[in-house]
Amino acid sequence: MSYNYNKKLVGTAQSLRKRMTDEEKHLWYDFLKRLPVTVNRQKNIGDFIVDFYIASARIVIELDGSGHNLPSNKKEDAERDAELEKLYIKVLRYRNIDVNRNFDAVCNDILKHLGLSINDLKPAK
Repeated sequence: MSYNYNKKLVGTAQSLRKRMTDEEKHLWYDFLKRLPVTVNRQKNIGDFIVDFYIASARIVIELDGSGHNLPSNKKEDAERDAELEKLYIKVLRYRNIDVNRNFDAVCNDILKHLGLSINDLKPAK
């Protein structure tokens, strides 16, 4: 399913794809690329750029650094999640520290939301 997007954010999304955080790279190269579904990186949806988007499941995956713990950022995240949920998109949020320390748990949670198992992953290259 496709959604309207803010064309002014296209350049920003392209730039973000080129300079992913270490945690985004880890999740992308070591897990998300192996899923049997299409995953988009830094996808424009409405006025937002989401970290990862799985259109077939209507799932957004967001990785949050320590800045997301600030009260103002928590409020913005909640408002953003609510807007995406109005589009019937489920938002899965994981902290960067969890990607670094509990990578398998993060991956298993994503698989659970997709209705997949570890056996469904493509072989690692």
